[in-house]
Amino acid sequence: VVRPTSETVIMSMFAKWIQSYRDLPLLINQWANVMRWELRTRLFLRTSEFLWQEGHTVHATADEAEEHTLRMLDVYRTFMEEWMAMPPVTGLKSDSEKFAGAVRSYSCEAMMQDNRALQAGTTHFLGQNFSRQFDLTFQTEEGKEEYGWNTSWGVSTRLVGALVMIHGDDQGLVLPPRLAPTQVVIVPILKGDDVGPVLEKAEALRSSLADQGVRAKIDARAHLNPGNKYYEWERKGVPLRMEIGPRDMEQQQVVLAKRVRAEDDPRKEFLPEAEALATIPERLDAFQAQLLEDAIARREQNSYRGVETIGELAEILDGSGGYVYTGWSGDPAVEERIKEETKGTLRCIPGEEFRSAEAPTKCIGGEGDATMEVVWARAY
Repeated sequence: VVRPTSETVIMSMFAKWIQSYRDLPLLINQWANVMRWELRTRLFLRTSEFLWQEGHTVHATADEAEEHTLRMLDVYRTFMEEWMAMPPVTGLKSDSEKFAGAVRSYSCEAMMQDNRALQAGTTHFLGQNFSRQFDLTFQTEEGKEEYGWNTSWGVSTRLVGALVMIHGDDQGLVLPPRLAPTQVVIVPILKGDDVGPVLEKAEALRSSLADQGVRAKIDARAHLNPGNKYYEWERKGVPLRMEIGPRDMEQQQVVLAKRVRAEDDPRKEFLPEAEALATIPERLDAFQAQLLEDAIARREQNSYRGVETIGELAEILDGSGGYVYTGWSGDPAVEERIKEETKGTLRCIPGEEFRSAEAPTKCIGGEGDATMEVVWARAY
């Protein structure tokens, strides 16, 4: 079935499968291709057809469904932070931005290096809206017939685009170690005809790393010189490179190079072989943590709080961009006006941990008091 999302397909089946409270809760999770009628496509971010993960549930109560909606928001956030090293701001969508048919929508909003927002994942509390449309009812413990309470949630291959943009640099990809297919590339320095001992040592290093659960690969291609190999693996984003040559073998050492280095880091480290092997897992963990720390710092450096006028908001978005925190009365006319005048959109009503220490009191629209704090940004 050609479709933009699968609520209608799955809800119609839920209506056939569910008879009693004993059948609840029911969860369906799938990976599937869906279609969107995009006028202007952008690789990985907005495409006419894409692969995504989507989940759908039915619950006996509204509280249970809402709880599951928020649980999945936390699951997505945890994956983004702990695996992708990408720290999103999570929160509630405004009525104009929520999913059609939802009572409430929540999102993960990740800031890319150009300071634009990317909606990286969403979860939706659907209430009984879809259950009523598809006559999805169940018999309660008391023998009454009630409509089910639904949720849906999803992420897509848009996360691939997010991973490229949030960590990549002028040299190419930068991959977090937890997601990198190859965490360490071993480059043997092959000189002359007698390359056997160096290749054997490279294999011994790879095997030792594999025993520690490290995904390592040897680049033994003879037709490329070491410099070309370094460039290729840097471009592919491999976190660590290990070099081993005849001279290193004589000195029982290896050479390590990180894909991304701090200003005071040496370009290469010459380490005793045993020390290098023992510290590789720790180095990968540190690399992962540094990527997340850098992304959080970049987000906070480009977040502006206490903004009170549309003019100031527009100036920020026309300049370097970023996340702009303001007060809002909840008036959709103000939201629409800001969208028209600044090309910025209301990304979310942030969760408590992301809110400003001092809550705004004035609505950015200029009239009325603020009833909430919201985040504005230009977005993909």
